[in-house]
Amino acid sequence: MSGSEKLLLIDIPVKLANVKTVYSIGALAFEGDLPASIFHLQLIENDIAVWNAKSEVIAVFHTNAGHVTLNDRAYNAERNIATGNPYKELVTDLVKRGVHIELCGATAKIHNGGTPICFPTSRSTPMPWRERLSSFRKGT
Repeated sequence: MSGSEKLLLIDIPVKLANVKTVYSIGALAFEGDLPASIFHLQLIENDIAVWNAKSEVIAVFHTNAGHVTLNDRAYNAERNIATGNPYKELVTDLVKRGVHIELCGATAKIHNGGTPICFPTSRSTPMPWRERLSSFRKGT
């Protein structure tokens, strides 16, 4: 691009008073070493804080991303390693900021027969993510 051409700037300011969203995270894509889903949840929480908005943000991890919610012991067994869950601090920070982190019920059944294996700041929802989304829409 030459120096005389102008860059296209799209700036549509948005400020929401209430943010209510559910994210279905079935696989991890990375931006460098950081899972993009976690990075974008951080950005959303930053905006919510700046707007001083009320919020209900839920991230349901399932299928190939379900291991993100596992405690260290379960993570090590699932991934056949001994390092513990490398996402624990990132997820714990999101929870402290108000994000509800859930492990899909169907995915939980695959991991240890559904026995609670999440670390303390996340939870296993008893239903598959599609049902969770439906219940969220209905306000339950």
